Amino acid sequence: MQNKNNDLLDEVANYYSEKLAQHGETPLGVDWNGEESQILRFEQLCKVINRNEAFSLNDLGCGYGALFDFLSDRYQRFSYLGVDVSASMVRAAEQRLAGRPHARFITAAQPNGAADFSVASGIFNVRLGRTDADWLAYLQATLDVLDGCSRHGFAFNCLTSYSDADKMRDYLYYADPCAVFDYCKRHYSRNVALLHDYQLYEFTILVRK
Repeated sequence: MQNKNNDLLDEVANYYSEKLAQHGETPLGVDWNGEESQILRFEQLCKVINRNEAFSLNDLGCGYGALFDFLSDRYQRFSYLGVDVSASMVRAAEQRLAGRPHARFITAAQPNGAADFSVASGIFNVRLGRTDADWLAYLQATLDVLDGCSRHGFAFNCLTSYSDADKMRDYLYYADPCAVFDYCKRHYSRNVALLHDYQLYEFTILVRK
């Protein structure tokens, strides 16, 4: 299973490195369709942050660090770790945010320490040639990582199986929101929220501990 996951992550890293090379440090460079939807997505994920005092956050699949900009506009005191399997993404983030002392980045499949909160945006979407079963196993293993590196809660998003059939693509993974909600309730916390009302073909799960 470990070798299978390593191969999968190598494929994902190559996919996003190519997107960055094509489109640069933009939402298209991390395979989103525009800044407006990216901001809307970040707003849902950050609902897991339920405090005004200082906090720390792990961003799994950070890309070029766009979430750091979003957080900086809204919070005064926080520390941020961006984690990505694409070395070129991490280099771009480090160069773009050089000199920001409370932001750091690593090239890895998971954070190297716990934070108050963790988020993952878009990392469960592009399955490439993997089967539903393989991708679900990867999703669940990654949720274990998010749970293990989060002291107070974590959030993530997935494309929804309620998407319009004519807009669905075979290289993308569309998760059943009810099944993912149930899995999180049974495995991680009694305090789980499913957000599916923000006009994108996806949903967000918030897990509070």
